[in-house]
Formats: sequence, structure tokens, C-alpha cells
Amino acid sequence: MTHLALFAVVCMLSACTGPAAVIGLIGVATDTSASWSIVKHIHDKWVEGGPVPCYRFDNTVERALAIQCQPHAVGTIKVADVAAPNRLPMCPLAVAARDTRLWHVLPELIEKGAMPESCERAPLAELAQVDACPDFAAASPKVRESMMWLAQADARSVHHDVVRMLSCPNAREVGFDGAIAGWIEQGQMPAARMSFSPLSALHPNMLSSPLAARLEADGHRARTGLDPYQGTLRSGFEEAFRSGNFEALDWWFARAPELANRVPPPQGNQLPWVPLAKVLSDDWLDNPNQKQKMVEYLLARGANPQIKLPHQPDMTVLRLARQMKSPMVPLLESAPAPSRARVAAGRVPGAP
Repeated sequence: MTHLALFAVVCMLSACTGPAAVIGLIGVATDTSASWSIVKHIHDKWVEGGPVPCYRFDNTVERALAIQCQPHAVGTIKVADVAAPNRLPMCPLAVAARDTRLWHVLPELIEKGAMPESCERAPLAELAQVDACPDFAAASPKVRESMMWLAQADARSVHHDVVRMLSCPNAREVGFDGAIAGWIEQGQMPAARMSFSPLSALHPNMLSSPLAARLEADGHRARTGLDPYQGTLRSGFEEAFRSGNFEALDWWFARAPELANRVPPPQGNQLPWVPLAKVLSDDWLDNPNQKQKMVEYLLARGANPQIKLPHQPDMTVLRLARQMKSPMVPLLESAPAPSRARVAAGRVPGAP
């Protein structure tokens, strides 16, 4: 093997990484040749302790999903390897779905027979929990078709976190919210028979949409969205609150005005929380600059600065603010005592 051929082969194996380039340069500089086994030995020693060299993968699925072996050569996955045991941390579809750098492998995996049933969890749920709103528009049409196929073929995709992801702005831009509409039409989101509330799972921007109206017409209720659920993304009310989405908060308060003072915990082993108390900290709102605006908003909807904290019954919101020397103290001190009439004023006639 000539030094030029040697350099070409090593570059092909390692995408001309630093080690590969140096090996090639050694060959060029010395005008010598080396056997293939020597080349591999040198390269393995060079990258010892680092990523597995691509030529070490016997399983074509493992190689296709190895970051260091990208870009994947389309068509190189063997059907037999799709069903064969592998050393991946999770099923191939989940590995490809949760990493945008591997999305381009999804269409071939599905074409070669990879099935979501072999995954411990829905691949789309794996994606949603690492990125609640990926840049779907940046994906190729074939990749987007694969995503929609996963939504339709895997019943476990009807999941709190997946609904949030498929209804986020980036997903709506490419029409992925249509998957949720399809689930409704196919009877996959029946009221009172789900482990989560679709209304709470929807992205806050979607609460005033025809899709949310359809869910309410089918019997889903805002207060059900306050129950514990399976998922890692925030509940609908918490997402609206922490992101400062006042239009979505109006929707919630119109249907559950008591949320101004106490919010049920997202999981059964936790305590309720008080919105006014949460606003006092600097790490609760996504945009801390909205702190005063949020306090004013909550007070206008009946929030009571004298309410006691669930985890510390001898402490009120106002007392906590004074201890913290919060700049919100004057605002809280000037708030009039809330009345039931003011709290109920946010409810819309006929709201569930």
C-alpha cells in the first residue's frame, strides 16, 4: 500500500481527524508503506480512551448511530443488524430521535424494520424530555415524515411531554400539531381515561386554539390538568406562570381562579405551592424582569399576601417578603384584602 493510499484509507476510517491526518503525514514524509493491521494499531493507540474507531463497529446500526462516525452513509444499515443485539444505551429509534445530529438516520432505521415496540419508552418521549421544542423545520422532509410515523405508529407517543413538544411553536410551524388532532379524531384522548390532561400538556400558546376548544367540548377540564401526571415537563399552569404567558394565565384563572393562591403539586408526594411566594425568588420566573408585573397581575386576580405557606404554616407571603427584604414588599403591603367576589371575578360565564 502506497503512502497516498494509506492516507486515504485512514482518512476514510476517521474522517481525517488529527490522528488520521498525522498518520497520513508520516507516510508522506517518510515515503514508506504500512500494513493495514499496523495502521489500525497506530490509530487505536492514538485514540486510546476516546471514542471507538468506526472500523471497530461490526454492527452497522451501532456505526450509523455513533457520533464520531457521522455523517452516516445512507444505505449501509443491514436489516439483520436492526434486530440483532447491540451495545446502544437504548433502542436505535430512541437514540436517533433524541439527538438532532442523528435524525437523518431515522428514515433508514424505519425502512429497515426498526419498530418502536422494541423501545422501553416512546422515542418521541425521549426526544421531548431532552428538548421540549426542537427545530423541526431544520430537519429534512423524510425525517419529518419519520417523526409523524412515530407519532402515529406508537400509541405510547400519546404522552404529556410529547403533546407539549408537538404543540410548541416549532412543531406547529411544520404541522406536527396535526398529530394531536389525529389522536383526538381516532379516540386516543378520551376524557377521564388518560394518565395526563391534554389541556395541561398543550403548549400555553395553544389554549385559545380550536384544538383546545375541541378538547373541552369532549369533556376535558382545566381542573383535571392540576392532577399529578406522568412526565418531566412542567404542568400547563406552571409553564404559563414561569414563562410569563399572561394570555394563557387568563385562560387558567377563568376556569380555576383559586390558582391565584394555591396550586396543587404536579406529583402526589409534593406539597402545594403559592404563586406569590414563588415570584419573590429570582430563579422561578424564566424572565426575572417580569417579577413586578407578575405580582401586580396576581394581586389583581385575588392573590392574598397574608396566605400561609404550605411548607411553613407560621410564615405568610408578606412576612417572607419582609425577611427577604424584597423590593415587592410595598406592593404587597398596599394590596387590599381579597374578597370572594374579586377572586371569582376572573371566572367566565359557562366556563368549566
